[in-house]
Amino acid sequence: MDQAKSEIIQAHPIGKHLDAFCTLFDSQHTLYTLSDEDLQNLTIDVILALQGLRASRLLPSSRNGKNLFDDLSRLNSAVNSDSFDLTYIKPLLTAILAIYNSITESTPPSRLVASSIQYELGAMYVGVPRFYEAFFGGVAELETASEAIFKKCTAGTSPLFQEGWTGWPGDANETSVLSWLADFSEKLVTLAEDHRSTSTRRPLAQPHKSIEGSTVERKLDVGFVNNSKAGKDTRCKWSQILIPGELKSNPSADIAPKAWLDIGRHAKEVLAAQDTRRFILGCTLCGSLMRFVSTILGFLWMNEEELGFDPTIKAADDQRFILIERNNRKERLIIDELIIRPRCIAGRATTCWKAHLEEDPRIPLVIKDSWQYIERDEEGDLLREATDKGVINMARYYHHETVRVYDMDDDIQSSVRKGIDITSAKNYQPERSMPSLKNSTGDSSDTSRKRPFSQTNAPLPPSKRSCSASLTKFSLHTLPNRVRRRVILRDHGKPIYQASSRAALLAALEGCIKGHESLQQAGFLHRDISINNLMINEEEETHSWPSFLIDLDLAIKVQRDSVSGARGMTGTRAFMAIGKLIGEQNSYMHDLESFFWVLFWIFIHYDGPHKSRVNDRFEKWHYVDTEELAGIKFGVVASENIFRKTATKFFTEYYAPLIPWVNRLRRTVFPNGEGWTKANPEIYSSMKEILREAQKDPEVVGV
Repeated sequence: MDQAKSEIIQAHPIGKHLDAFCTLFDSQHTLYTLSDEDLQNLTIDVILALQGLRASRLLPSSRNGKNLFDDLSRLNSAVNSDSFDLTYIKPLLTAILAIYNSITESTPPSRLVASSIQYELGAMYVGVPRFYEAFFGGVAELETASEAIFKKCTAGTSPLFQEGWTGWPGDANETSVLSWLADFSEKLVTLAEDHRSTSTRRPLAQPHKSIEGSTVERKLDVGFVNNSKAGKDTRCKWSQILIPGELKSNPSADIAPKAWLDIGRHAKEVLAAQDTRRFILGCTLCGSLMRFVSTILGFLWMNEEELGFDPTIKAADDQRFILIERNNRKERLIIDELIIRPRCIAGRATTCWKAHLEEDPRIPLVIKDSWQYIERDEEGDLLREATDKGVINMARYYHHETVRVYDMDDDIQSSVRKGIDITSAKNYQPERSMPSLKNSTGDSSDTSRKRPFSQTNAPLPPSKRSCSASLTKFSLHTLPNRVRRRVILRDHGKPIYQASSRAALLAALEGCIKGHESLQQAGFLHRDISINNLMINEEEETHSWPSFLIDLDLAIKVQRDSVSGARGMTGTRAFMAIGKLIGEQNSYMHDLESFFWVLFWIFIHYDGPHKSRVNDRFEKWHYVDTEELAGIKFGVVASENIFRKTATKFFTEYYAPLIPWVNRLRRTVFPNGEGWTKANPEIYSSMKEILREAQKDPEVVGV
């Protein structure tokens, strides 16, 4: 091997890119037991993984091609043909396995990968000064009452407290402790009645009963519920849980892998079930010596705002509503129903409600709350400008504001955390690196993930999270901070994958492409064309667009017919254009390619308007390396033969009649099986024309 090739390989190692293939087999002999079809699919997976490596584009071709990537593309086409003799490929796969096994046997085990809840929670801190004062200090009469009640607990011939809490199980057995806690809490509630009523709130101890409302069975050791009759046999829902808690046998068990992560999982369930919850307080019970009386009373006496509920969403006469000031007059918006509430702890946590103006119920509105980085341009400003410029088929602006709580902007650092300084925590590490935040016109790496809100089993990843590729030192002045912004829209609908027919879906997609073209001509680049951002409204009498785009969270302003100047992977991973995955500058051409991938994804994962399915072959699109994903996608569209076979095999029966039309879109978006090299606004017209023709196809219409 010459020096140049060696340097390329050393600079761009394979790493773990073939792990998914190699770990499927316990020995090399397993390859020879596979059927021809399984071996063919396996080989294509390996080739696509190799194409995803940067080295494949840097190493020269062994023939007359452009590079090794070109050679692999030809091999992929050959393997996918019915005439290829698969026995020729087995020695190559055997060699890959042999090398892999020899390396992994001599490599020490890697560290455990962080669980999803660890990733979402991020850094966790203990010993934060002023924590108790910040969250319990505002509870009226708490300190005075706690001292008085504790004195009662130590008085009499049978005191509740005497060098420890009376009756506390010496072995800290879970069942015994929880039984003790339930009895003691009732006594504490009775003692507290002399000072202040606890109304309907009660402690709950049910370690062996699952809580209703989870996507998986989940149990809660201890907690506080909004149910005055709650007892050990009461079946509660996550929507009733006010404070989740965990029991650990002693204080040494109160560490991240045990107690904290469990609290995080419980908090995630509570936040998902309570659409007006801004934050969650939780507790761990670790041994009998704790700030017990004041903590329990605090949880019983806190008002809803102190528990993290949103005071801007009010209730009266069995209705929920918000108040806004618009055009120098106050308006009341009645909330009709929840549209979407993501199951997450951190991130934007976008929550949407369908609502209407109190004076005119005929006109529906959508209220959208999300936690945005302060540095980002406000979506409301972009929407207002787009609406003023007459952009069509884009959700229209009605109002926007920064939500205020207690006469301050509702942000994380000052409002939610109440100004506590986490850099003073006992386990704070000054040299910890955290993602830096840049203006939305700068370089960024905002890969995002969304789950369709109406499909709990839908094959999409969790809620969108954004991060930047660069790192800075973590200090008080650079701590990332989010603020809650509220946008109100004049259009409502449902995602296009819920369209009532194939023709309706195609018409909606055509309308969304028109909207994108109008948006681009007005000087905006959307940058997040994804399955939940393309909407359809099929109501006969409606004030909304029949189909339209939503979500300008990641949008930027650009000059017409130009790239944005901003590099980075901004969007939803499964639908991102190949060029964006390898770091090209953002362009409306990338968004047009994303329309293609949305259609491709729907036709694989939905067998009609309301029937979703998971396809394991495409689940890797959510987590593989971005360059590997670029290679996988290129392998799908580069060859018409491969694309047709892929579509025939994986499109659902419902969408199979659309294979010829999707292939025509592929030829338009990827001319000659390659990506675009020059921006071409004519592609808008070409894509719309194909979709219009497809709507007339008898096979598509079903006549």
